[in-house]
Amino acid sequence: MDPSFSDLVADITVDPNAHQQSAHESGPASGGQTYTVKAGDTLSKISKQFYGDANSYMDIFNANQDKLNDPNKIFPGQQLVIPPKG
Repeated sequence: MDPSFSDLVADITVDPNAHQQSAHESGPASGGQTYTVKAGDTLSKISKQFYGDANSYMDIFNANQDKLNDPNKIFPGQQLVIPPKG
């Protein structure tokens, strides 16, 4: 064993998408993410952030029908599932 650790090798890879996930966003078992609604958010705005398309907001609404009754009524603090883009 080399006391200077010159024989130690680290094989590290970085996920380029990891930056998009922050403390309030994490991946649930379904393969999507969760997102905590902030003041001023709309499903269209969240859809634009995650999918690059504001018109995909119904994908988010459909994935959260257990929490949402109307796609126009979301509230700060709500945890929404963001399904994978599909």
